[in-house]
Amino acid sequence: MPIVEARQISKTYRSGDIHVEAIHPIDFSIDTGAFVAFVGPSGSGKSTLLNMIGGLDKPSAGQLKVDGIDIAALDRKQAAQFRGDTIGFIFQDFNLIPVLTVAENIEYPLLMVQNWSVQTRKERVNTLMEAVGISEQAHKFPHQLSGGQKQRVAVARALASKAKLILADEPTANLDHQTALRIIDLMKQMRDEFDTTFIFSTHDPKIMDAAECLYTLEDGCLTAQPNPATAKEGQS
Repeated sequence: MPIVEARQISKTYRSGDIHVEAIHPIDFSIDTGAFVAFVGPSGSGKSTLLNMIGGLDKPSAGQLKVDGIDIAALDRKQAAQFRGDTIGFIFQDFNLIPVLTVAENIEYPLLMVQNWSVQTRKERVNTLMEAVGISEQAHKFPHQLSGGQKQRVAVARALASKAKLILADEPTANLDHQTALRIIDLMKQMRDEFDTTFIFSTHDPKIMDAAECLYTLEDGCLTAQPNPATAKEGQS
C-alpha cells in the first residue's frame, strides 16, 4: 500500500514577473516500508520534493497524499500536528540540541507532540537507544559524541514518535566512508524492525547502492528505476 501518492504535482517559484517551474507535473507512488532515494544534480528539486512530502512546502498544483492525507490541504497547525504524528526527519548536520543529553534529544519530539506519560517516554527512549547502540552515551551531550554517534541519535530521534515515514536529507554527507555504511545498515535494520518507510535526498553513491529504487530528478522531470542489486538481495 502506498504511503506517498503524487498526482500531477508541480512546483513553481515566482521572482517578480518571472515564474520558474522547479518541478514539472509528475506522478509517483512509494510503498509502505520502502527504502528509496531521490537523486539528481544540485538544484534539480530533490530537497523541494522532500519538503513537499514532509508538509514543509506545498505543491503549486496537483495532489500529494501522505498516509492517505492530502497534506497540501492542511493549514499550518494541522500540518505541524501531522508531521509530529507521522513523519521523522534526519538532517546532514544532525540538528541535535547542544544543551540536551542524548536521551533528552531523543525524548524531545515526545515532549513537543505526544501526550505520553513520563514512564512511557522513558521506556520508548531506552528501547531506541538500545536499538541504535548508544545506550552507553545516554547522559552525554552532542559535543562529546563522534559524527557517527550523533547520526545514531538523529535516527533514534526521528523514530521516537513511531513515525511511519522518515525523510533524510543527505544524512551521510558529514560521515566518513565506514561510518556512513554502518549508518545505512542501521537505517535498513530500523526499516525492517519497525516497518518504517525511508526516503532520502542524496548525492551519496553508498545510499544509491542501498536504495531499492532511485527516483532521478533532472530539469524538473522525474524518472524511477528499481535497483537490481537490492531486488536480488531481497529475493535471496
